[in-house]
Amino acid sequence: MDLNYSAEELAFRDEVRSWLRANLPQELRDKVENYAHLSKEEMLRWHRILAAKGWIAPAWPKEWGGTGWNVVHRYIFEEELGFAGSPMLIPFGLSMCGPVLLQFASDAQKKRFLPRIYNGDDFWCQGYSEPGSGSDLASLKTKALRQGDHYVVNGQKIWTTLAHYADWIFCLVRTDVATPKRQEGISFLLMDMKTPGITVRPLMLMDGAHEVNEVFFDDVEVPIENLVHQEGKGWTVAKYLLGYERMNTGRIGESKRQLARLKDYASSSASPMMQDQRWRDRLSRIEVELAALEITNLRFLDRMRRTGQPPGADVSMLKIKGTEIQQGLTELMMDATDPAASDPLSDAVRKRYLSMRKTTIYAGSNEIQRNIIAKMTLGL
Repeated sequence: MDLNYSAEELAFRDEVRSWLRANLPQELRDKVENYAHLSKEEMLRWHRILAAKGWIAPAWPKEWGGTGWNVVHRYIFEEELGFAGSPMLIPFGLSMCGPVLLQFASDAQKKRFLPRIYNGDDFWCQGYSEPGSGSDLASLKTKALRQGDHYVVNGQKIWTTLAHYADWIFCLVRTDVATPKRQEGISFLLMDMKTPGITVRPLMLMDGAHEVNEVFFDDVEVPIENLVHQEGKGWTVAKYLLGYERMNTGRIGESKRQLARLKDYASSSASPMMQDQRWRDRLSRIEVELAALEITNLRFLDRMRRTGQPPGADVSMLKIKGTEIQQGLTELMMDATDPAASDPLSDAVRKRYLSMRKTTIYAGSNEIQRNIIAKMTLGL
């Protein structure tokens, strides 16, 4: 096992850092640094800058615009994005639906959807969770009944991130209600959000942001050609997608940037926290845990580099520890700032603290991740 970067990989890291310094717009960097809300146009602006460079979809095959980088190069790139303070690339098209289409879609579907995802022409969202079907995804109830050359979809999705921006949604739906095994009879559909019968309603979060939504489907007609893979085999697609989703939830580069900012602020005259031994102990623990998470991630990368296999069930460790570290950093920053102050930094820190409560729930709650590790990795 080799957890060290080669000279070539270090040179690549320097190239990425240099390019980001020169091409990441300062106004976008400032917004990210100050935890400000980014509009759809601002997110797509950064997407298109990377697309013009040819760096928007590194993991895709070169024939579809990928870079040809290996898994270590892709990891370095993602972590440098986070460390530089770039806007988060919306994952639903690029790193969720895109890989699914590359693996399971027909040639016609790939030609139709992949170039538009790459160029930022279509904004995607994910239709998985439902009321009563979140971490227990196999219990979903949204139905899609086939009628001639289309499906008729009825049901509801919830916690649908950025659905109010989305042009398309990929959904898990139940196409067979009679099968005794819940994981069977589920299909993967692509739906145009402008289709009659689709209604999006906002759900306001604790921090006051409009990020997630309810999505209702009332007799929504979806063409048969928008079915990905086989009817009733959507669970296979869902598992494939979730492995890639959880690989990207650790956000080590972003956490390293947040840690550096926290240490700088706590050491300044604006905060007395570096004089508090208990607080320093908590800070040291987070720093050690972040270093351990980075080593664990490098272990996964080394295995993927050697075997060429996608991440397995034990990738859930990255999701668990990464999101706990993200929350821990916001808790320490809350302690370091004045909770009663109304200055811009204190306001932003409070909003980020509230927003980060969701990280241990999305992409499968951390309790579910521990069950996955126990069953699939430890065999318990």
